[in-house]
Amino acid sequence: MKSFVASPEGMTAIGAVIARPRFCNGEMLSVTAGVDPAWLRYVIPEPLEPDGDSVRFMVGRWQSNCVDDFAGAGIYVPARLGELVGEYVLAMYMNDDASIIFGREVFGEPKKQATTQLRRANGRASAWVERYGERILTLEAELTEDTGPLDAKSLNFNIKALAATDGQGIEGDAIVTAADFDVHFTATMAGQGAVAVLGNGHDPLDSIPLGEMRGATWQEGDLLARARSVATIPGEQFAPYY
Repeated sequence: MKSFVASPEGMTAIGAVIARPRFCNGEMLSVTAGVDPAWLRYVIPEPLEPDGDSVRFMVGRWQSNCVDDFAGAGIYVPARLGELVGEYVLAMYMNDDASIIFGREVFGEPKKQATTQLRRANGRASAWVERYGERILTLEAELTEDTGPLDAKSLNFNIKALAATDGQGIEGDAIVTAADFDVHFTATMAGQGAVAVLGNGHDPLDSIPLGEMRGATWQEGDLLARARSVATIPGEQFAPYY
């Protein structure tokens, strides 16, 4: 019988999926740009530290074992925590509630709802994100180099937190999570790209001090994830970022 309360068997099944989510048959366009290191120090919360001078914009679509098919976008900056090196997720935009809830509740990803589009044809790719009637992110790329399949590992930092019930900051301490990805790309391409950003009063993408464009990549394949908690941040310290 279906219920508002999960059965023990249901809990086991849900836990297995949360522990090892799979994101399959993905197609992703990324464009990377240089950025002012001072801005990175401003937007990346301690104890994370900047680990470069770039920002990566990605729009993609996937199938999964946890939230069905979905599409979305992310903005990533290079960061480290001690010996852990990866990318801090500055912003994320998803096209449905299931992908928002899963990523936000499990990984702590800063997901918001938006409309995204991704296209590729004849050696060119383009993508955009729209939110509140504004096209806040546009990517364009000319893909000139077939770089073949790729197996790799990557790491994303996110921060889990809850708004305080009384509206004063957040409840307790925030939790820094690290999501480890085993990546199997069946096809990749590289080339040159361009980024256009726009603010809409809610998403300050136009505050990113973009520098020179550093290239574009197209990737197709699967990602197998596992997340873990790696640090905490005092609530009053993290509240302005939240």
